[in-house]
Amino acid sequence: MAAPDPTTAVNELSVIADTIERQRERVGAIAEPFLGTDRDDVVTTVHEAERQLLMAGRALRRAIRTLG
Repeated sequence: MAAPDPTTAVNELSVIADTIERQRERVGAIAEPFLGTDRDDVVTTVHEAERQLLMAGRALRRAIRTLG
């Protein structure tokens, strides 16, 4: 049995990683109006979500490098 061609997976993962990066930026921007207010709870929670999206994007980029 021939090894699968990783090209399709790399392309799909690249699109998903790019989308996650754009969404991460949007999520981070949501916290900005709350900086310096009494809504530290919002800032903390949104920044945590942003951090998790960053980690997801990095994991996908590692997968792409592994396939490449």
